[in-house]
Amino acid sequence: MRSHVLKAASAALCFSVLFGCGNNGTATTGAPANSTNPTGTTASGAPSTAPSAESSEKVELTFYYPIAVGGPLTTTIENMAKEFTKENPNVTVKPVYTGSYADTAVKTQAGVQSKSPPDVAVLQSTELFSLLDMNAILPLDDYIAKEGSSYLSDFYPAFMANSQTGGKTWSIPFQRSTIVLYYNKQMFKDAGLDPEKPPKTWEEMRDYAKKLTKEGRWGLEIPVTGYGYWMLQTFALQNGKNLMTEDGKKVMFNTPENVEGLQFWNDLSQKDKVMPTGATEWGTVPSDFIQGKTAMMYHTTGNLTNVKTNAKFDFGVTYLPQQKSYGSPTGGGNFYIFKDIDKKKQDAAWKFVKFMTETERAAQWSMDTGYVAVKKSAYETERMKKYAADFPQTLVARDQLQYAAAELSTHNNGRVMKILNDQVQAVLTGTETPADSLKKAQQDADKVLEPYNK
Repeated sequence: MRSHVLKAASAALCFSVLFGCGNNGTATTGAPANSTNPTGTTASGAPSTAPSAESSEKVELTFYYPIAVGGPLTTTIENMAKEFTKENPNVTVKPVYTGSYADTAVKTQAGVQSKSPPDVAVLQSTELFSLLDMNAILPLDDYIAKEGSSYLSDFYPAFMANSQTGGKTWSIPFQRSTIVLYYNKQMFKDAGLDPEKPPKTWEEMRDYAKKLTKEGRWGLEIPVTGYGYWMLQTFALQNGKNLMTEDGKKVMFNTPENVEGLQFWNDLSQKDKVMPTGATEWGTVPSDFIQGKTAMMYHTTGNLTNVKTNAKFDFGVTYLPQQKSYGSPTGGGNFYIFKDIDKKKQDAAWKFVKFMTETERAAQWSMDTGYVAVKKSAYETERMKKYAADFPQTLVARDQLQYAAAELSTHNNGRVMKILNDQVQAVLTGTETPADSLKKAQQDADKVLEPYNK
């Protein structure tokens, strides 16, 4: 995998161009994660336990984490780290907020190149091949083997798709998502649409959007900036196949199905006039939805708690409409443990990763943020059952996982993503046709990936 010099050279570029999203939106926090409530559980949801017995040696971990959503999640993360140290007094975790996913990737890359990487980090799951090309991360299979056969099977397979390659597991899912369709139920009623019957197909969505569009309000918004590749992936999956091979060495951008999907997306704004023209900002879309400026939106489920907290109207959440089938790429960040650190730190980092993704904690994290709880068992907890009974929208992204596929992930991933993003944006700003843009994207991506196919 790393036998060619060209591979290593191009890997050095992988982080700094673009790092993507997958799990963006805005979230709120729950109670401080290091407090204990009368039920005997910590506020993060995990059973409170007595501190583990001290050994003679202390370990300090540097933990890089991004905030890909708005809201005071830094406090939540820091309190979870404090709670971990309270239970494991020999391990001190130093959380370092490193900005967006892109910022975190650049800082991590710099650390790897200077032989001073973080000990553990949350990075986008799609950077798997780029991290491997840098020889930066530790395979986790030896740790996983000690946990028993049921450990990995509790994670949703769709989330593991960006975590494994070559028969090994390289990262553990943490803040993960799918893209869903949000819709304003009151606006549906006002337009004569059944608020309990959202659109199920592309054509239904186009028809609904026409009925919902009026002066000062769009029928639909789909974000473009930064995440055009992710949104295009929805249309690709719903109309045929994914955009890349499982080994991350080839992409399939220029196909008739993808041209059709991009044409449909572009027609919604240019022809049907139900969506803004140009490059709609990622962060603008949820704000527009909350403020009543759009009746429907494509966005990450990581935005669910933000909408729930701030929308002053009844809203629905549903699967993305289908063409040939339903489909959504997964998104979000995973935990990685780094190679060029002391073995004691690697062991402590694994303990921290397990702690952060423990069943009750995963359930509470999902409730606090809107991300999908990464473990099946999280949905069997009493707290999640009660929450879902009161707020069934929280289950939509989880249920859509049966139709989900890996997010775009290749070698030299940053450059490949940027190539596709630029071409999608060119179409939606009216400077390229879908056919020409995807042809160019294919040619440029093939050149970038050529060293990995020799």
